[in-house]
Amino acid sequence: MHYVIMGCGRVGSNLARGLEGHGHSVAVVDVNPDSFQRLGPQFQGATIEGVGFDRDILIQAGIRQAAGYAAVSSGDNSNIIGARLAREYFGVTTVVARIYDPSRAQVYERLGIPTVATVRWAAEQVLAKLVDLGPELCWHDPSGAVQLLTMSYHEGWVGRPIIEIEKQLHTPVPTLDRFGTGVIPDPSTVLQDQDTLYVMVDQSRVAQVRATLAAAPDM
Repeated sequence: MHYVIMGCGRVGSNLARGLEGHGHSVAVVDVNPDSFQRLGPQFQGATIEGVGFDRDILIQAGIRQAAGYAAVSSGDNSNIIGARLAREYFGVTTVVARIYDPSRAQVYERLGIPTVATVRWAAEQVLAKLVDLGPELCWHDPSGAVQLLTMSYHEGWVGRPIIEIEKQLHTPVPTLDRFGTGVIPDPSTVLQDQDTLYVMVDQSRVAQVRATLAAAPDM
């Protein structure tokens, strides 16, 4: 598939290399040609000097054949203009815009443009490291009935097999984060100290599952 990226800063360049590494074709647009040096000598995609919300530039970048468009420049206004143009004029179905202003992010989410609010995300991540804020929602189905959450747990759960934890919670534990690496549990996997526990749970049972994990497990 083909993807168009506006902005070749640290985010855009990493995104471009990541997409190319997964076998996709990529075109990167930036007003500063020096920024393309971030892509490195191994990058095989197209680099186009220009404004990422200019129609002719986007056509040159292959927007008409694009499966997705990412607006990750340093300007909120540019990112939103580019995202709306890609979606509303060129009909690209998968469009994402990076937004620094959290209030703007909420507005554009309501307009149906997915955004990544970097300042809000960073603040929330740091806050979560400092304070136990309770379950963190990572995913939910369209109805919101089924949720994937990270949950804190009593130290007594450490060393218990995941399969045993699932039985006591009556809900799946599809994955763990262990020192920054995802782990899909098998029957021999045990919970280790500092693991991040991901729980797939029905919305109606979130409080119950959280309370179970917050207490010492049954013997």
